Amino acid sequence: MEEPRKRARPGRSPAPTGRTSRPRQAEVARLAGVSQATVSLVLGARKQGATISEETRRKVLDAVRSLGYVPDPAASRLAAARNNLLGVFSFTSTFPTDVQHSYYPFLVGVEQEAAARGYDLVLFTGSSTGGAGAAGPHALNRVRLADGCLFLGRHAPADELLRLVADGFPVVHLGRRDELEGLAWVGADYVSASKEVVSHLAGLGHRRIVLVREDDEAPASTDREHGFLKGLEEAGLPGGPAAVFRSADPEHDLTAERLRGWLDDGVTAFVAEETDTGDAWRALHGAAHFVGIDCPRDASLALLGSPPPDLSDGPTPTGFDIPRPQLGAAAVRMLAALVAGEQATEPLVACAFRPGTTAGAPPTHL
Repeated sequence: MEEPRKRARPGRSPAPTGRTSRPRQAEVARLAGVSQATVSLVLGARKQGATISEETRRKVLDAVRSLGYVPDPAASRLAAARNNLLGVFSFTSTFPTDVQHSYYPFLVGVEQEAAARGYDLVLFTGSSTGGAGAAGPHALNRVRLADGCLFLGRHAPADELLRLVADGFPVVHLGRRDELEGLAWVGADYVSASKEVVSHLAGLGHRRIVLVREDDEAPASTDREHGFLKGLEEAGLPGGPAAVFRSADPEHDLTAERLRGWLDDGVTAFVAEETDTGDAWRALHGAAHFVGIDCPRDASLALLGSPPPDLSDGPTPTGFDIPRPQLGAAAVRMLAALVAGEQATEPLVACAFRPGTTAGAPPTHL
């Protein structure tokens, strides 16, 4: 007698022949040749600050059909539970609660927007002892106590962040992070702002300009350099490696002798990037003071951002201001949308040009 066939459960695709366990999302990712975060984005029908190409979407859906994958309903119900808490996690040695800290204005915008939307904030201080790595591998796991989490910091652990995204946990990074597939981010338009500063210097008559920056691949630094070089190109000024000075320790490497050498070679304007350390501007400012440069009579200085607190009492540097409160508010809007399962898109936030007093026409004797 033929054994009766078992009925497939409604709404569930049959598993491939010879298989008894439920296919997992990681298997879909391997078969499609993409990250698990990408699979989560495609199946969740929402955008976390990243664009998924039609080809990638098709590969994921083909893998889903091939494996008979369906989302775990228990996990979906768990993910849907909310308590109106948004987390904030900073990859800095000390949580930025000091009003002089460059991250503090971000938190002002975060708090105001969260309050307006009826969310409470949870400040995760696991990084206060020296960053996420020093706090241990489980530091980021605690953010799951909130409905979603906002992260701040130039150097964030990619694997841990992508693991949160792959698990469907709402995550937003404050600052561009499009090199991490699937991670949502909100950022400032540093490219356009940096290009505008160079255009201003070129308009004053400067023909040789050098950028001083830290030696890392943080997207904020890369964007500033890209905008700087683009500005030189559009002004018809010499660019290339000679126009950019990179150093892991600017305060040590940017010596008075090096600065004098640039001046002797005809460089009349110097631009430094802003970072959370402020090292590039501090080094440039210190070397110019040591050499005895009368700014802007002898040479012009510009800053791609705002000066560090210990140098904020001096002349206002030519450059641009980062709209930190607006960025914090935009990050909360995006995170709230992700928590609600909605599409989340925020445009790059424009920076405001700052005329300052440190840039003028180049010396007439050159």
